Amino acid sequence: MAVPLPAWLGALALIVALLLFDFLFHVRTPHSPSLRESAVWSAAYVGVAVAFGFAVWGWGGSEMGVEYFAGYITEKALSVDNLFVFLVIFTAFRVPAAAQQKVLLVGIVISLAARTGFIFLGATLINRFAWVFYIFGAVLLVTAGNMLRSEGEDEHAGDGVVARLTRKVLHTTDFYDGDAMTTTVGGRRRLTPMVSAMIAIGGTDVLFALDSIPAIFGLTQTVFLVFTATAFSLLGLRQLFFLLEGLLDRLIYLSFGLAVVLGFIGVKLILHALHHNGVPFINDGDPVPVSEISTVWSLVVIVAVLVVTVTVSLWSPAGRAQTAVGGARRYAERYLDLGYEADQAVREKTYARLLAAERVLAGLPEKYVHRFRADDLARLLDRAHVVHEDRMARIRAGRPLRM
Repeated sequence: MAVPLPAWLGALALIVALLLFDFLFHVRTPHSPSLRESAVWSAAYVGVAVAFGFAVWGWGGSEMGVEYFAGYITEKALSVDNLFVFLVIFTAFRVPAAAQQKVLLVGIVISLAARTGFIFLGATLINRFAWVFYIFGAVLLVTAGNMLRSEGEDEHAGDGVVARLTRKVLHTTDFYDGDAMTTTVGGRRRLTPMVSAMIAIGGTDVLFALDSIPAIFGLTQTVFLVFTATAFSLLGLRQLFFLLEGLLDRLIYLSFGLAVVLGFIGVKLILHALHHNGVPFINDGDPVPVSEISTVWSLVVIVAVLVVTVTVSLWSPAGRAQTAVGGARRYAERYLDLGYEADQAVREKTYARLLAAERVLAGLPEKYVHRFRADDLARLLDRAHVVHEDRMARIRAGRPLRM
């Protein structure tokens, strides 16, 4: 369906306005957002995306509305899986807590620009070569198979290709200067690690687009819907990260649910390709009489799979154990790393989260904790407690803190 120019201009204006609002009113002043702030603004961005979807429904009809919501929900679910990697990148680059919002926003802008190029490239290929649907379907099936592999604790813990290349190519300083991208060293301007982290976030998310773009083309071939659903799934991802950070480890079965969704869409794409077949060595180049899966049923299946996956993850004792172990390790490392959190007030909040994670660990059956606990976790926690007691003693005695 051809989309008139005013609709494109209106959507682009809304997306740019939201990005500018995010920068001017949230990211411009470095701070670590509270849970309440993250929840409010996450709900606001989801609300904008849903309102836009109903506007599409009212303007373009139910078919376009269903296609938009199916694409948006799928892209949003896939973006949650990306948050695991964002957490790893923040740890690898030791991004200060107050600067993480800026890194995420710039990374999201980089990703949105790159994904836009992928979307128009994909649309061009689809219009010229119907057999591209076979490739898209095969990509999703392979990705789904890879996601079904058994996940361990360190599944998301390695440095990615983009992060390693960024470190090698950019010669940055070894320290941060607030949330500045450059600083002065010996009278010369130098890049700070902020730049490396931004490129790593944006570049890594671009790599994830290699599965998410084929997935959404399996639900709609209307470029306007593909672009807007992708854009709105990225908007608000910054707030969602801080809202879900403490729950990421708990979504223990998310990858399995996403694998089912991607596999389902992969089959849908291949059925569509067979229905419109023109490849000479398949059925002599004639269309194959197969039934296609409607977008309505696609939306039902996607929502059902994600609801079941998230519900089972949240109720799973293994998920609670992984959350507590992952949180205890993460908060202990942050507390001990002055480069990550030098502000004492922020450090105390981190220590409080560490204690909460330890209390959860203490109430879990050992069989679940043992599956995710590394041998060095106890030593790491002991060290964090010793450092905390030393700092508290110095504060009570009025002595300077060790840096």
